[in-house]
Amino acid sequence: MSKTVLIVEDEIFVALEIEQIVEDTGFDVGAIAADREAALAAAEHCDIALVDLNLRDGPTGPKIGMELATRFGIRVIYVTANPAQIGEASVAALGVITKPFRAHSISAALRLAAAENPEIQAADIAGFTPFLPLGSWNGAESRG
Repeated sequence: MSKTVLIVEDEIFVALEIEQIVEDTGFDVGAIAADREAALAAAEHCDIALVDLNLRDGPTGPKIGMELATRFGIRVIYVTANPAQIGEASVAALGVITKPFRAHSISAALRLAAAENPEIQAADIAGFTPFLPLGSWNGAESRG
């Protein structure tokens, strides 16, 4: 079954680029959200979220990521040029991809997030920094 991805990004051209990468990787895009309200409205039907930090409603990305993970069981990957701003919200995320990103990095991170028993090594994904040890990924709630 295909996983559904929520893209939380307020820069439309970046969001559309990520959308194309997600679809090329074989995943469905559930929604593109530019702020907290839109992200939470779309969350119920998504399995993975790619979340920027600074959005239309301010630097709300870390709180959105925490809420998506804890309230909806979504596997969160931050995509940001400012990974130091994630702070405590890193405890609920699988990791971060640093902007500017490569399409391959997004694709590989999505495959890693979708895997029940990850075969891909997080360290092998360029620009990706894991937050959770691989063994704990299986404990993260995943729908679908």
